[in-house]
Amino acid sequence: GCIACGGCKGTGRCVFDDGVNDVSDKMAECDGLIIGTPVYYASPNGSLYSLLDRLFGICPSLAHKPAAAVASARRGGTTAAIDGINKYFTIRQMPVVSSTYWNTVHGNTPEEVKQDKEGLQTMRNLGKNMAWLIKCIDAGKKAGIDIPVAESSEKTNFIR
Repeated sequence: GCIACGGCKGTGRCVFDDGVNDVSDKMAECDGLIIGTPVYYASPNGSLYSLLDRLFGICPSLAHKPAAAVASARRGGTTAAIDGINKYFTIRQMPVVSSTYWNTVHGNTPEEVKQDKEGLQTMRNLGKNMAWLIKCIDAGKKAGIDIPVAESSEKTNFIR
């Protein structure tokens, strides 16, 4: 996980060269991003959180790329999991792609997930919405519509 050493600030690269920089390079090339997680304890998998902490610290080129979170669980915790992942997207100004229901499927095994007809329909609609938004962004760029430029960061310390 991230140790908040700040080593990535000047370089845009994580000081731990264990593959996360390679993943960051691949994410920078993508048109959109879908991140999925299994749900074991009502949240994204812990390893995924550790990865996202590091990736979203070093990959500023994700701004304005559409993104979606998906979760799979036997029963509960999926909405908390997708909410946790969505927070990474919003801190990088990424449009969050939605579907016709929460982006989740249920089942304890792949065979059980195949029986979740509503969940699978939700995933198909999510894919269509992601493709549509990517095409809209591309059409906007071709039409000369500029990507919004964020204001410089203002940091506020709430401890007085």
